[in-house]
Amino acid sequence: MPPNDSGYHSQRPTLNQILTAAITELSETGYISPERIDFWLNEIRRAADMDLGPESFVDRDTRAKLSAVYDRLIERGKINTYVPGVTRFDLSMIRPELRAELDRRILASADLIKLHRREAVEHTLQRFRGWSTSIPPGGDGSIDKRETRTSIGKSVAQVSFERRRVDIDQGHKLIANISEIVATDAGAIAGIWHSHGEHDRSYNARKEHLARAEHIFVVRDNWAMQKRLMKLGGRVYMDEIERPGQLPYCRCFYTWITSPRRLPDEMLTRLGQEFVAQGMRRAA
Repeated sequence: MPPNDSGYHSQRPTLNQILTAAITELSETGYISPERIDFWLNEIRRAADMDLGPESFVDRDTRAKLSAVYDRLIERGKINTYVPGVTRFDLSMIRPELRAELDRRILASADLIKLHRREAVEHTLQRFRGWSTSIPPGGDGSIDKRETRTSIGKSVAQVSFERRRVDIDQGHKLIANISEIVATDAGAIAGIWHSHGEHDRSYNARKEHLARAEHIFVVRDNWAMQKRLMKLGGRVYMDEIERPGQLPYCRCFYTWITSPRRLPDEMLTRLGQEFVAQGMRRAA
């Protein structure tokens, strides 16, 4: 529901009130004419649109929610969870690209939510038409009005739930994509896959994603490979699998690796081992 101070709500009946009135009438009269059904269909559509609020609210709320995710990542330093060692200066150099990804994700999310809303209204109208045209003339006193109303209106009733799912999913996709942009700019050579199912057994993790947990995947043709510092070492290239967060409602993510020093020994060449040893000597 839109906020009460939005200026949007009027005294028009809610969807539940309209459905109650329509079901009560048709339970008593039955299907008499297509014109009467069309009247109720128009009333149901108007009430559903009123309950859901203007689509402009979707744009506003989506931008606010995804901007909050962006702020936590970029402005408050949460990005270091995914790309360790990145600095504010590093981020300042690619800020236009990061903002463009935020805008792209806002647009995708808002479009998806609007599509769900429209589909919910259409499903409600279809259910009402199917039910109402099946009532014989003279009505049917055995109809359970409350159950019928719940069944017909359930698609619109679930819009808020579906919207929350989209908000969460698009937030994870934003995190995954922004992390990849930052990691690529920082010279990422690999990433460690993390599954939300590792720590939350109630999460319905994809089996193949859970099996990838803590495994290293390699950026193809990265700078460390070009310098012959690292090798595949039995691992898989990132471009051979889908990205974390790419599939619907996936909450996986990479912790990115930007230096050979964070690779296991079996992924280092002899030159790579010398490179790491030199770095350790300089740090000592």
